[in-house]
Amino acid sequence: MRRDVTSKIVLDVTGQADLVFAVAVSSHYAPTTEEFTASIDGRRLDPSVVDDAHGTRLHRLSAPPGRLEVRYRATVDEGEVATATETDLLVYTRPSRYAESDRLLPTAVAEFAGITDPVDLLAAVSSWVGTELAYVPGSSLPTDGAVRTLLDRRGVCRDYAHLCVALLRALNVPARLAAVYAPGLHPMDFHAVAEAWVDGAWRIVDATTLAPRQTLVRIATGRDAADTAFLTIVSGFANLVEMEVTATAESLPLDDITELVQLA
Repeated sequence: MRRDVTSKIVLDVTGQADLVFAVAVSSHYAPTTEEFTASIDGRRLDPSVVDDAHGTRLHRLSAPPGRLEVRYRATVDEGEVATATETDLLVYTRPSRYAESDRLLPTAVAEFAGITDPVDLLAAVSSWVGTELAYVPGSSLPTDGAVRTLLDRRGVCRDYAHLCVALLRALNVPARLAAVYAPGLHPMDFHAVAEAWVDGAWRIVDATTLAPRQTLVRIATGRDAADTAFLTIVSGFANLVEMEVTATAESLPLDDITELVQLA
């Protein structure tokens, strides 16, 4: 399936800054077209590219004060599915900053006790989170984790994904977060979903059901949003002025949450 993705990020850099962008499609794809450009007040900047262990491609820039504009575009077809090492599966069963699975263990056991089939468990967790939470743009803070999300009963895609990840880890199912481009998403933005290791593969869990899982394009992968943010300010100062994301696919299939779907 062909998918076309673009992103545009505009920042006001107010002091010399070291910036890292996670907007490129992961190395699981071989894009047929791809371009990353960055300019400060119209002057071109050349980033360094850093790859992490899960195929995330990070573009790192040293930017002086001024108006910084970053643009990315790519066209991809099918990619390679992600695998897992024994170490990965250990790491992704542990609590992390935004997925406090240890604190949510009693909730997970109370809500999902007796579900022994992993496929049924994924569907149950997805349905429960989707029912318990209200999708409310702007309702959460960047520092909110799964516990705060459950208490507030509302959030956005990363909050839904964090809660799914935390509940699954509490039940000894390895789970992680993936940042993605999402054809069909409305309103269009970067999107976040959970992935769970079931039947020897990473399976997508998206309790928001806002976009077909079959069309998603992986950007970044990690324990939670701390590992998958589209922008990291390592040092210096910068303010987000504008962000625009697009993602289109040849078709938007119907998505049944009871079916297992993999993300490249």
